Amino acid sequence: MKVDGAPTRSIWVEADGETVTTIDQTLLPHCFAKITLASVADATRAIASMQVRGAPLIGATAAYGICLAVRADPSDAALDRAAAMLLASRPTAINLKWSIDRMTAALRPLPIAERLCAAYDGAARICAQDIATNQAIGRHGLDLIARAARARPGAPVNVLTHCNAGWLATVDWGTATAPIYMAHEKGIPIHVWVDETRPRNQGAALTAWELAQHGVSHTVIADNTGGHLMQHGMVDLVIVGCDRVSARGDVANKIGTYLKALAARDNDIGFYVALPSPTIDFAISDGIAQIPIEQRDGREQATMTGRTADGRIETVRVVPEGSAVANYAFDVTPARLVTALITERGVIAATRAALAAAFPERAGSP
Repeated sequence: MKVDGAPTRSIWVEADGETVTTIDQTLLPHCFAKITLASVADATRAIASMQVRGAPLIGATAAYGICLAVRADPSDAALDRAAAMLLASRPTAINLKWSIDRMTAALRPLPIAERLCAAYDGAARICAQDIATNQAIGRHGLDLIARAARARPGAPVNVLTHCNAGWLATVDWGTATAPIYMAHEKGIPIHVWVDETRPRNQGAALTAWELAQHGVSHTVIADNTGGHLMQHGMVDLVIVGCDRVSARGDVANKIGTYLKALAARDNDIGFYVALPSPTIDFAISDGIAQIPIEQRDGREQATMTGRTADGRIETVRVVPEGSAVANYAFDVTPARLVTALITERGVIAATRAALAAAFPERAGSP
């Protein structure tokens, strides 16, 4: 995707072949800054502090965190410590565990002297797979947008999205945004309603910034506006990303997603979830009961950060001192409210049978 017209990815290795660089997303949209990850501790901190966020990018960052750990100490003990440290950084996104398990499984059988090169190769493959997967998701999702465009010739397709499932949440293209970018590039008139996504405002700060960089028409709305727009025929379809999907198709995504699904169902609007297959957790059946929901620092809810009229970045408190604050980071949308899942292998039903048929190697089928 593009930043100031230049093709850019969310994470990359510098020309020296070892230094890992990513984007500090906590400073967007007011400042575009790069950060260097020099150790597994840096990678862990970047994930926990949400300098990097989004399930696929968390997985890619963890893979490079393993690389940095191996660079410092390629022993089995150091590999175990690095894996444990990274795994504890964020609980909800299953891509984190998937990436760590894939990296450690590939490295453990190797001689110590071969591990560093193999680690960087493995991380690069995870990133390349993510890009190819997102492009495939984009192509399949594009068919849904094109169908909506044919139903209303000459009118823009209005897509509502929640949180940020764009290229900043992946290595490139994004999940929910990949069909949007492809539709835009094909000349299909498209407009995106961007939920602000409190409390961290990933929609207002990140999705809107991304879309503006790429020249896609969009409007930022308060989180509670979506239902009103749907009632008045101003939304053609909803496309969101996710952090984990249960074996039966329940979807964990940023808090507030469940309410969008309810409003979409009430107004007979398609509610689609875009996801790469590593996001599916076949070990979990009941997503509502079993997917761990991260509860983050209450200061995220109690404060807001923005740029003042004179250009300063300031954080102010918007909740009274002494008021208790609950900051649940995710909710789970039950499969019955999901119109379909947009995956790299096509648009499929949010059911156990459809997921197992599409990804038998992940489901444990022969």
